[in-house]
Amino acid sequence: MPSFDISLEPDMVKIKNGVDTSAKEIGTRFDFKGTSASVELKEKEKEIHAVGDSDFQLEQIEAVVYGKLTKQNVVISFLDKQDKVEKMGGDKVRQVYKIKNGIEAPLAKKIVAAVKDSKLKVQASIQGDTVRCTGKNRDDLQVAINALKKDFADTPLSYGNFRD
Repeated sequence: MPSFDISLEPDMVKIKNGVDTSAKEIGTRFDFKGTSASVELKEKEKEIHAVGDSDFQLEQIEAVVYGKLTKQNVVISFLDKQDKVEKMGGDKVRQVYKIKNGIEAPLAKKIVAAVKDSKLKVQASIQGDTVRCTGKNRDDLQVAINALKKDFADTPLSYGNFRD
């Protein structure tokens, strides 16, 4: 039976390149001279840490990071900005951005519901942090992929592991 997997995985190489170029620009920009402004990627924790002297400076750093990531063709919705700004020693503040990896349960349920509502002869099941769709023929699966791309245009889903 043909099947494919739906997943939500960022390209960590592009994110690393975007953060590195952001750090380089922050280091050379005049308005960040003599401040503690910095940005770094924690690959193991899948987080980006932005450090600045004030909330305003964090907003400036965020603008630089978002700009560099979009130039690398990274979808910004992969980043989950934490609500609270952490106070560090002195006047420093830190903002943490978590990098989403894998489909979370509410989104997976919406995907399964969308597949069922499409009235195609395709079944969807949640398998950990991916959703597997199976059907009797490839054409139904390709129609399901196109329907999901239209329904979830704002979410950067990837469709892979296509098997016959």
